[in-house]
Amino acid sequence: MMHEFTLRVYYEDTDLAGIVYYANYLKFIERGRSEWVRERGVDQTKLKAEAGVVFAVRRVEADYLRPAVFDDLLEVRTTLVELGGSRIVLDQAIWRGQEQLFAARVVLVCIAATGAVRMPLFVRAALQD
Repeated sequence: MMHEFTLRVYYEDTDLAGIVYYANYLKFIERGRSEWVRERGVDQTKLKAEAGVVFAVRRVEADYLRPAVFDDLLEVRTTLVELGGSRIVLDQAIWRGQEQLFAARVVLVCIAATGAVRMPLFVRAALQD
C-alpha cells in the first residue's frame, strides 16, 4: 500500500535559480516517512522514550529526474518494499502532478544505544501492509 504526503515548495527550499536544492529532496522524503509511520499508529517519540529504539537511515539511493521549483505542490509517495527483523526498505518518490521528479530506495534500521536491535513486535505489526 502506498502512502501519500503533500507539501509545497517554499522559497527557503530553493537555490538562487529558484530550483529545489538537491539535499532538500531528502528532507521531503523524511517528512513522508515520518507521516507514513505516524499514520500507522507508531509514535516515534514514545518509541524512543519507552523502548529506547529509533529508526536510522542506513542507505539511500537517489535519482534526481526533474527539478522542482518555488511554489510547486508536490506529493511524496512511500511504499514498503521489505520489512525485516531490524530493517525496513522503502521506495519513495516525489511527484508534481503526473510528472515524477525524484526516486529513492531507502534502507532504515532500528537502533538503540547499543547498536542495531530487532524491531519491537508492535511496530512491525503496525508497519506491515
